Amino acid sequence: MNRKITISPITRLEGHGKIDILLDDAGNVKDCYFQVVELRGFERFCQGRPVEELPRIMPKICGVCPGAHHMASSKAGDAVYGIEIPSAAKKLRQLFYNAHISHSHILHFFALAAPDFIPGPGADAAKRNILGLIDVVGKDTGLAVIKNRGYAQKIQEIICGHAIHPAASLPGGLSKPITEEERVEIEAMGESMVSFALTALEIFQDLVLANPEYKELIAGDTYYHETYYAGMVDENNKVNFYDGDVRVKSPGGEEFARFPAGEYLDHIGEHVEPWSYLKFPFLKAIGWKGMKGGGDSGVYRVNSLARLNVAEGMATPLAQKAYEEMFGFFNAKPVHNTLAFHWARLVENLFAAEEVLRLATDPEITSKEVRALPAQTPTEGVGAVEAARGTLYHHYTTDSAGMVTKVNLIVATAQNNAGMGMSVKKAAEKLIKNGEADHKLLNMVEMGFRAYDPCLACATHCLPGQTPLEVRIFKGGELYRRLTRNLD
Repeated sequence: MNRKITISPITRLEGHGKIDILLDDAGNVKDCYFQVVELRGFERFCQGRPVEELPRIMPKICGVCPGAHHMASSKAGDAVYGIEIPSAAKKLRQLFYNAHISHSHILHFFALAAPDFIPGPGADAAKRNILGLIDVVGKDTGLAVIKNRGYAQKIQEIICGHAIHPAASLPGGLSKPITEEERVEIEAMGESMVSFALTALEIFQDLVLANPEYKELIAGDTYYHETYYAGMVDENNKVNFYDGDVRVKSPGGEEFARFPAGEYLDHIGEHVEPWSYLKFPFLKAIGWKGMKGGGDSGVYRVNSLARLNVAEGMATPLAQKAYEEMFGFFNAKPVHNTLAFHWARLVENLFAAEEVLRLATDPEITSKEVRALPAQTPTEGVGAVEAARGTLYHHYTTDSAGMVTKVNLIVATAQNNAGMGMSVKKAAEKLIKNGEADHKLLNMVEMGFRAYDPCLACATHCLPGQTPLEVRIFKGGELYRRLTRNLD
């Protein structure tokens, strides 16, 4: 009997990783490892660069969440210089950022997550993609997905110069204002995005929740973990992606901590395991107790469901209604069902679209006053936003000339690392028996991490050993010598 099952590469995510499932003599799951096997070195090679360059460098970490890194980096630059940015600049950044959240949530749900439900986890692998989804929901819905994600990207381009490599946000605000014509264009796109966000929730209701098998998957025990949760909230404890305090709630729903982003080191520690390049953040007040849930474990989760769990509601009316419907379905708060991250993501997409439309109708966003020039000697600063995948921290230290001496990044996917490992292990334990694992069951194991919308490229900053390396030397067209490091 094969006592090891490897899923490599894991699919429908940003980045590269694998899952090793170890079986006992009876063919049942003995252990399971969610491994991240790539490395990015942004914390290191940003040292020695002017801090004002970092908002243009950091978006290159990832092509899916560049807007999150652009905003967090800009806010860290503001803090390094002690700048309060102009009101119009803050509104434009918020407008940009809500569009970014919307584009990311649309992309993840329809291209990466929904194929697990539409056409379904047991469908042929060739159909478990956005094309297979369009076969079910129809061409018109598929075109609406593309159009409205495109609108979200276009809004980012208008405000910050480019959707994938934004450049206009920098310490002190923005490098350019927008025109009245651009504001009108954004408003029209915002109206469409709100309408589509409502349609996306209807699709989830009609094609996922109405299916008894999927309803049981979402509400059942296979993907259930009781953990702490963390997310950013405004002064009224409502979800806010751009600014606010980080609020932590216990598995029972009590407020465990609340702190400004600049104090994150007082609350978050990072554990390292030798089998992954991805660290394991944990709550310092509890400590690292291993990858387990419960109130006595320092494991916490971030992302869409976590944000809704720690908040007291949404700041826009349509999203608030959707928020109440979701928690009413589970009749519990916090909700610990991991697949509910997908539902929460659609609630947040509606909130982001409503915010885009609200901000687009604010006449102040066409003001020419969009930057305050740095005047103080730079020192140290922390910038944080709620990335689509959860809370993102950028922490920069500079010398008196503004040259970066240290960078620390704690990204959302890292904070969910323990949760993802727990989720794939429990799914494997529930689904794999007597060594039997077909493509449907293995895809359902992958569903355990896919709910977190992981972004592995920007998450890996830990190098516990040395990077694997292979050099092959050819002579006369024939292999002459092979040199390896950490491969053999």
